[in-house]
Amino acid sequence: MTFLFTINLLMKKHRLQLDDLDHLAINLSGASLGDNDLLHHIMHQIENNRLPPNKIKFEITETAAISNLHDASLFINTLREFGCQFALDDFGSGLSSFAYLKNLAVSTLKIDGLFVKDILNNRIDGAMVKSINEIGHVMGMKTIAEFVESDAIKERLTNIGVDYAQGYGIGKPEPIDSILVELSMLQAEACDEN
Repeated sequence: MTFLFTINLLMKKHRLQLDDLDHLAINLSGASLGDNDLLHHIMHQIENNRLPPNKIKFEITETAAISNLHDASLFINTLREFGCQFALDDFGSGLSSFAYLKNLAVSTLKIDGLFVKDILNNRIDGAMVKSINEIGHVMGMKTIAEFVESDAIKERLTNIGVDYAQGYGIGKPEPIDSILVELSMLQAEACDEN
């Protein structure tokens, strides 16, 4: 539960930079989805600290969501009504992915990197990525491809119509403080130019 404390501190410290961020992503474990105390704690922290819920996106793996569909749906729907966003991570790794997708109110699909990393050499992986992307778009979701390791993979994903890419070919992970400091410097430079 300390991640909300950290998010709260970051959001207070970098209020101006938040306007330039679409959201902060927080990974949740499968056990979190059935924890009513955590659910109430999250809502309490958002309300008491006046955190912008639309800037918080929780990521849950497909496997965690489908292992307890009832709890996952309740958790997701409650926090979505509160204003938070949800992404279904590693989509495509489960046996009945598309059947479960209709029952989870998520706004973003993260396409499993196992399909993405060999998209240039494996026609089946390419077809899977294309199918997942199309289904996501039909359902009004944004799509993110994981494991984007090269410009060639990024170009193929762009041609397919995937909305976003994530991986070392895009950028290596950095501490959020470094990103926010960089945003702050860019904002200062933009002000100086005006």
